[in-house]
Amino acid sequence: MPLPFLSWAERLTLWAYGLLMRGLQPLLRRKLQRRGQQEPGYLEQIPQRWGVYDSPASAPGCVWVHAVSLGETRAAALLVQALRQHLPGMRLLLTHGTATGWAQGLGLLQPGDVQAWLPWDTPEATRRFLQHHRPLGGLLMETEVWPNLVQACQQQALPLVLVNARLNDKSLRSAQRWSFLSGPAYRGLAGVLAQSEADAQRLRALGAHVGAVLGNLKFDVQTLPQAQAVAQTWRAQWARHGQSRPVLMLASTREGEEALWLDALAAKAARRQAFADAGVLWLLVPRHPQRFDDVQQLVRAKGWSVFRRSALPAQGAWPAAACEAQVWLGDSVGEMPQYFHAADMALLGGSFMPLGGQNLIEAAAFGCPVIMGPHTFNFAEASAQAEAAGAALRVADMDGALDQALAWLNDHAALALAQKAGLGMVAQGRGAADRYAQAVVSAWTPKTVQP
Repeated sequence: MPLPFLSWAERLTLWAYGLLMRGLQPLLRRKLQRRGQQEPGYLEQIPQRWGVYDSPASAPGCVWVHAVSLGETRAAALLVQALRQHLPGMRLLLTHGTATGWAQGLGLLQPGDVQAWLPWDTPEATRRFLQHHRPLGGLLMETEVWPNLVQACQQQALPLVLVNARLNDKSLRSAQRWSFLSGPAYRGLAGVLAQSEADAQRLRALGAHVGAVLGNLKFDVQTLPQAQAVAQTWRAQWARHGQSRPVLMLASTREGEEALWLDALAAKAARRQAFADAGVLWLLVPRHPQRFDDVQQLVRAKGWSVFRRSALPAQGAWPAAACEAQVWLGDSVGEMPQYFHAADMALLGGSFMPLGGQNLIEAAAFGCPVIMGPHTFNFAEASAQAEAAGAALRVADMDGALDQALAWLNDHAALALAQKAGLGMVAQGRGAADRYAQAVVSAWTPKTVQP
């Protein structure tokens, strides 16, 4: 079937892109094997990455949601919950690209649902994927727009919508440089539902049809009583002489940021001593599981005592090392609510190097004020909102972050105001999940949304 609405240059570019993606398949196989050595989830169902399945074809009629990694899967959980309310009996096809996304997504499945890997973006693999699962509509979370996938959906008249969509200036410039590839992809979407008006304007610049601006799904995150209870237990165990220890979290750190933190602590002996005198426990949570071992070695090499969350016994008395360690390494997946509840404040990973930052809404929702560096372009709207509300403070570098952390430790009233501001900001932003669900159900044909 010929590809619709494509210029000859776009057709040629898509053909060349298809050749490139086919040629890169051996590299992907090697990458999966390497990642699987540290995260065994990457070794599960590898043939699915190429649209090859060992199970019978799925029954037609599922709603397909693609959430590439952990953060997108958390957002997808909010949307899926709202969709099930609007579409009783809905069957879900949930796809991912990373092992952390897959692990998080397991908790969203109900009887009749299916979980799978989104295949590598070749024409053949995407076609086999759609033919095997036969969804009646697809929802891509946030940024995941793949040219061959979009073309395959067009060929099969499958409505494909980008939801909770965001696009920063850097990504826009990159997409515009590759307009013969990005143009067909964004124009080929059945619709886009954007987080903010700024995101909508950038997406329109790529040719996307933006149907509405509906806010950020992540504001609908719910406080989990069980997570609060776990965090309270941790803090009780960390206490010294009946006094609670301050807990300072480094949240979702990326490669290089732990070294920045350690160097900044070493640079000013008086400040480091002030943290020690206060009995501070550093809660260090790297973004990527494959880095846990390296981060532990780095911190220990600098003379810090480290305890790994994974070494905590499931029941019974805590080992002394868990109570007395200077640094707790959060080497678990899916426990960010517990970590944020346990922390007095958080330094935002990804923001102290030019990596774009991380989602800080979850921190605010769980009463954890944020100190962020200068680089938050991937979450510009949420970062600006948090800063304006007083739930987050921006600093120039890691040195400034430690100064601000110490200032908050010495000013309990200011810290409490920041905590309250975060809770208020999140409360004001709630309701996006239902708006997205209503928009999806309204846009799709009656046949599409029937369970």
